[in-house]
Amino acid sequence: MTPPKLLTEELRAQLTGRTAVYTAPEVLGRAAIRYFALATGNADPLHLDPDYARAHGHPDVIAPPTLVCETNQYAGLPPDEDGYPGHTWGISLPGTRTVRGGNSYTFHRPVGPDDLITATWTLTSVTERTTGDGLPMLVVRSHCAYTSGDELLAENEETVLYIALAPADDVPAADEGSHR
Repeated sequence: MTPPKLLTEELRAQLTGRTAVYTAPEVLGRAAIRYFALATGNADPLHLDPDYARAHGHPDVIAPPTLVCETNQYAGLPPDEDGYPGHTWGISLPGTRTVRGGNSYTFHRPVGPDDLITATWTLTSVTERTTGDGLPMLVVRSHCAYTSGDELLAENEETVLYIALAPADDVPAADEGSHR
């Protein structure tokens, strides 16, 4: 039996050229930088001590690099059906599981407490492939530019996979006669 296609013309039309823009409601702030650094176990004084940061050429503390990429901290989006409160393009494909395929970050300059961050996400491609098990898989790629004013802070290339679940009759049954 041939599995159904995930990428319909309707879905392709819905997603093609999509852009989403999220601007933080306030500047990042020292507290957010400190809390993120401590929560991730990063005790680098560049993130915690303004005097140390200034002595090393920065005007103030700087954020751990990936803090700027946490769009869900200011996107204000409600949690989806899996409890994830972040940016998802609103893709709902029943009978699939969602898997993060990877991220590739480029950091252009340190982010400081006075930066007001805007994340501009652009859907760059949606393709369908087949897994090694013969199941359809939707591959969604997007690009995000994080800016403060006109300055590019960081970029994120993200891949998310929507993998069809195997039909129940294709899943091998446990051998009830075997024991460990």
